[in-house]
Amino acid sequence: MKKIILVLVVAISLFACKSTSITSTKLNRSSQVEIKGNWVISSVSYPGSDYIQVNSFQIADSKCFEGSTWKFISNNNKGEMALTKAGCPVFNSPITWFVNKEGQFVLKILDAGEKAKKVRDGYVLWLANQTETSFQLIDRINVGGQSKEVTFQFTKIN
Repeated sequence: MKKIILVLVVAISLFACKSTSITSTKLNRSSQVEIKGNWVISSVSYPGSDYIQVNSFQIADSKCFEGSTWKFISNNNKGEMALTKAGCPVFNSPITWFVNKEGQFVLKILDAGEKAKKVRDGYVLWLANQTETSFQLIDRINVGGQSKEVTFQFTKIN
């Protein structure tokens, strides 16, 4: 009898636990629609940028993203990005993205032909100062035990 009760308690506790995501998937459709189109990162700024380098998205130094082009398609949350700055690695990739109700911009960088659901790693940034022609994505990083913000300034190109 004790074994049956123990098994029931363990079973109930296992079923009661559900996985939680760090991001909400409730979408902010109006923010997504405003992001639709072609954009360029006009500047990247963060405290101490003259002294330290920040590797963004495990691709390149954050300053290499200045001048990069991004295409966002809001109806299917897909797009593409391309780095072309001289002296930096050339990189281009399809992406998948969404903006949730908490103002988080969730980004996955995909390999060619790869499905987003197969990609386990992604990036959570904060969407700020959104207008029809510009917006900012803010990445919070840890530098020497202190939280710093890397701000990517996007400008619409068409």
